[in-house]
Amino acid sequence: MSPGNGRPAIGAAIYLTLAMSLGAYFTFAAVQGDYGLFRRIQLEAEGDALKAEREALRREIAWMENRTRRMSDSYLDLDLLDEQARKVLGLIRADEIIIR
Repeated sequence: MSPGNGRPAIGAAIYLTLAMSLGAYFTFAAVQGDYGLFRRIQLEAEGDALKAEREALRREIAWMENRTRRMSDSYLDLDLLDEQARKVLGLIRADEIIIR
């Protein structure tokens, strides 16, 4: 005589449900969790944006260092001095005509 009557055991159904639930949870955590794939992609994008910003700031610093060196006591660029005087003080030369 066989003890099976055609229906699965309750323990096997509970085990299968628990295994599938844990698998779904860990899959979800691997994709959308704090250390998941979406977070990694987001962090890489933020890193790329910060690198681009750093490079832009480095170029700006180099530009400012160049202008500062050109206005220093040891090296004076007269064209830059003239440009700054016109820009900041609003000065003009005697031979220039202003049109408004």
